[in-house]
Amino acid sequence: MSEQPRPHSAFVLAAGLGTRMRPLTETMPKSMVPVAGRPLIDHALGRVAEAGIERAVVNLHHFADLLEGHLAARSAPPAIALSDERPALLDTGGGLAGADALLGEGPILALNSDAIFAGPEPMPALLQAWCAAAGIDALLLLVPRAATVGYTRAGDFFLEA
Repeated sequence: MSEQPRPHSAFVLAAGLGTRMRPLTETMPKSMVPVAGRPLIDHALGRVAEAGIERAVVNLHHFADLLEGHLAARSAPPAIALSDERPALLDTGGGLAGADALLGEGPILALNSDAIFAGPEPMPALLQAWCAAAGIDALLLLVPRAATVGYTRAGDFFLEA
């Protein structure tokens, strides 16, 4: 079998209400919350650019005008298209479906705007694993809950034998 084609676009999830980050998100979208002097969205878009992906689609809803203005002022890669969810928040799957026409053909990389990695940058290993595989439809990066900082929920995925 041949290698998978490399993702050409990224989808950055940035439309959420940021309820777990309140009170910070009472005046701004969660993707604009500053971490180490930069908004979360800039950290995410920086990872996309460093991975060599030239185009990102960012969805927006909560305080959409603030995020849209910030993204319009950016000159750094990647090129950005907006998937506007102002009329209705579509959640993760709906957000991807709503951005389908903007994402184009072929594989995409999807990431949350509010994920920060304290250890090694995972994007190169994730892309290498994707490109080396053949015949798969999806690849998901999971982090053990014990290795996270500030994540107190039960988790979304569970490994079984």
